[in-house]
Amino acid sequence: MDILRFFTAGSVDDGKSTLIGRLLYDSRAIPLDLLEAIERASKNKNDGEIDLALLTDGLRDERAQGITIDVAYKYFQTERRKFIIADTPGHVQYTRNMVTGASNCQLAVILVDAREGVTEQTKRHTYLCHLLGIKHMVIAINKMDLVDYAESRFEEIIADYEAFAAPLAIANLAFIPVSALKGDNIVHPSARMPWYKGLALLPFLEEVSIVEVLSTQPRFQVQYVIRPQTDALHDYRGYAGRINSGTYKAGQEVVILPSGLRTTLAAIEFDGQQLPEASAPMSVVLHLAEDVDVSRGDMIVPATEAPTLSRELRASLCWMENQPLNLSKKYLLQHNSRLIRCAVKEVSQKTDIHTLEAVLGDNTLLLNDIGQVVIRLAAPIAADTYSQNRENGAFILIDEQHNNTVAAGMITAVEI
Repeated sequence: MDILRFFTAGSVDDGKSTLIGRLLYDSRAIPLDLLEAIERASKNKNDGEIDLALLTDGLRDERAQGITIDVAYKYFQTERRKFIIADTPGHVQYTRNMVTGASNCQLAVILVDAREGVTEQTKRHTYLCHLLGIKHMVIAINKMDLVDYAESRFEEIIADYEAFAAPLAIANLAFIPVSALKGDNIVHPSARMPWYKGLALLPFLEEVSIVEVLSTQPRFQVQYVIRPQTDALHDYRGYAGRINSGTYKAGQEVVILPSGLRTTLAAIEFDGQQLPEASAPMSVVLHLAEDVDVSRGDMIVPATEAPTLSRELRASLCWMENQPLNLSKKYLLQHNSRLIRCAVKEVSQKTDIHTLEAVLGDNTLLLNDIGQVVIRLAAPIAADTYSQNRENGAFILIDEQHNNTVAAGMITAVEI
């Protein structure tokens, strides 16, 4: 049985947490003890219905404010498929959390309030999904009960969204009219919208075909150098990490980056056993034939398939910090397990989130701005473009003074 990883996004109060709660509740995926706890927590509601949003709003501050702050993960399955759901915040202040939740997903469910229509957050989340390489999007037009289940309003929102999203050329886009509060078109078809002939949300998620195009380029970055130095393992030296993409085979010639040293992959260790080969996403220990200098953050790759070494990158950057980007300031770039100092040399353009047009001449980024930048590194890194290899083409920027994550980036070009 395969697994579908998806997340919900949208503006504040669009009903993301309620939609997930309804999905779990109507599909009978809630443990009895949890259901009883939610019923007790909902006892003061005037309408007597349980508050389905409590299933995902787990933090005390979230419940007090009535908004989602952190990313909440839920797991359930039907007879046809397993699901991992990330409920991400809708508030503009927590866009960074939305990017975190979306980064490992295959499909996005973007909610639109039927009364409000397409908002700035709808556009921002759609564009971020595009940058993150998410190929499947479901636009769930929620709260249809508050517009009398009007087909005309549903069609109007579709037209507005398609006009905005046309330049993105989203390959797999679906629109579903729902009411998360009332349960319309969540698990079962709604009798109150007979004009809608498509699938309800859960049947759609069960049937949607997700074909992940994974990079075949072998990429392994060292997370930890294992040197027990015990009497029993006096000469043991292994390099632990996760195979981010591709396949490794014992006996193949490899190169260590950024040093450029060449050697042979002597053995691949997994769970105490030696394997002839291993593939992504396995976590393994690699053993090299020669005792060469290898440190945390170095990459071990086949000599014939090495990525480009570069001190300069071009990237799409989503700025996540209240303080604006400072071109005179040094930041830390985290590329998987490698951490290196860098500076943003220039902002070549920003994206107008309403029109998706380039804005030139504004050489800074403010909170939630998305721009194209040039980054200069203190030392070379072995990177691919994000479109070629998502695992080896993404990074974050960190404020080295406060240790805050200030931006998420996707490499668009590796300069030589």
